[in-house]
Parts: sequence; C-alpha cells; structure tokens
Amino acid sequence: MEYRRFGNDYVVVIRKGEEILQVLSEVCKKEEILLGTVSGIGAVGEVTLGVFDTGKFAYESRTYKGDLEIASCSGNISTMDGETYLHIHMVVGNAEKEICCAGHLNRGVISLTGEFFLHKINGEVDREYSAEVGLNLIKFS
Repeated sequence: MEYRRFGNDYVVVIRKGEEILQVLSEVCKKEEILLGTVSGIGAVGEVTLGVFDTGKFAYESRTYKGDLEIASCSGNISTMDGETYLHIHMVVGNAEKEICCAGHLNRGVISLTGEFFLHKINGEVDREYSAEVGLNLIKFS
C-alpha cells in the first residue's frame, strides 16, 4: 500500500494481494480520519459481498473468485465504540463471463491494483446498533 495526502483528500494505491478493508482502516487510523467518504476502482481476485436479509436481521454473504473488475466502490467512514467503521458497497463484474455482483463489502483482495480516494470530513459521527432494523446506524450525539 502506498498513499499520499492532498489537503483533506487521500489517494491510496492498494497492491496485489492486499485486502481492501484492512488497508483503508490502517490509513484511517494513521491519519486520524474519523469521518469521511470512500470511492475506488481496480480489480479483485476474491471478494465477499453481502445483502442484508430484513427477515433474518443478518447479512447473506457470498464469495466470488476470478478476474473481477471493480465497477463501482463507494462508502463512508465513521466510528463505533472508538474504532474506525467502514461502510462500503461494491459492484464487481466480468463482461466476458457476463456476471455482475453487488453488495456490502465484507472482504476484497486486490488482484492487480486498487485506486481509492478518501475524503476526510472534519468532525466525528458515531454508530449505534439498532435492534429495530438490525444494523449499526449513524448516531448524532
């Protein structure tokens, strides 16, 4: 991983074999990013995406392997219980195999390169578990 800061913005290059959430969390901790946005593109060889099942109050996750382009990756950065909390959604696809998959990013391993942009917002927003919907929701103090 390599990154550079430009004011409140960061350009993060994630290398082959590195896991996306792990790298982004590391940058957030080093740079004290408590609130912000994430966007990225690149390619993954393995990715686990989840869709929330409202009946079960649980994520139904599926792992995809192969040559997959990151068509879209966006999300936000906040905190929960004093720790970095990344909430990121991703769309991956392979035109040759005619597949496209999307969902909440649980894990993604870069296969070629990942180009991610972080924008730091001055402030902090925490999260709290909501028993009503089964998710960790943004909580304004």
